[in-house]
Amino acid sequence: MSKSQGAAPQRYILTISCPDAVGIVATVAGFLSGFGAFIEESSHFGDPVTQRFFMRTVFQDHPDLPPISQIEEKFAQQVAAKFGMEWRIYEAGYKPRVLLLVSKFDHCLNDLLYRYRTGQLKMDIPAVVSNHRDLERLVEWHGIPYHHLPVDAASKSAQEAQILEMVDRLKIDLVVLARYMQVLSENLCRSLSGRCINIHHSFLPSFKGAKPYHQAHARGVKIIGATAHYVTTDLDEGPIIEQEVERVDHAMTPETLVGIGRDIESRVLARAVGYHIEHRVLMNGVKTVVFK
Repeated sequence: MSKSQGAAPQRYILTISCPDAVGIVATVAGFLSGFGAFIEESSHFGDPVTQRFFMRTVFQDHPDLPPISQIEEKFAQQVAAKFGMEWRIYEAGYKPRVLLLVSKFDHCLNDLLYRYRTGQLKMDIPAVVSNHRDLERLVEWHGIPYHHLPVDAASKSAQEAQILEMVDRLKIDLVVLARYMQVLSENLCRSLSGRCINIHHSFLPSFKGAKPYHQAHARGVKIIGATAHYVTTDLDEGPIIEQEVERVDHAMTPETLVGIGRDIESRVLARAVGYHIEHRVLMNGVKTVVFK
């Protein structure tokens, strides 16, 4: 690895999950400092319930730092093996490749495209897939290819095969369901395990089906919200990444609730995507640890 004098230092993100034990933080810090790596930030959490330990550390290289492959090899031998770690080192400057799936509602898509265009979400979007043509002009205005893949009961398997082919061909790191109003098959859920995020209103399972905000209004709810989670074969029950709620009252119309709900959905999904692409989300069984 060649390092130019005066160039900005390369940054790396080390994530760790392992059985909780004494000395993990000191050992990791000592290992990195032994190479002269500067630790920029570090967060860790020991779960007393699951007895698992989680850590996210950002460190910088320097002109004399060995190639990262050598550091990974030594870390595996000297640290990871000792503590039984599941771990990875990521290049912080790498922009994950994200595939967006959407139907007709445009609020989440609009928000993600804006944050992508302005650099708030540091990712690449090679394509957007939709089962409708409604948002084609919006996506193409951003210079992103739009793929119209209609779907019905008879074509579902073939349509999902096209999506998987795109995931492989475009080297997609993350799939985001930005209000994609289709239930993914078990096969697609398994294929995208740990790399597919969905957003839904938090009325589930109380208010299922069409017009959940109207159902909520009819029941006089006082709080509405949204949940972003990883997709699993259990519908809308995947590990939760982010949630938000907002108080509402009796004077609000169903349309007001819809507007508030869509704002919340957009914010929650954007935060969840940001946490994922910055490697801030670690799995803890059926739930997550999120280092914000």
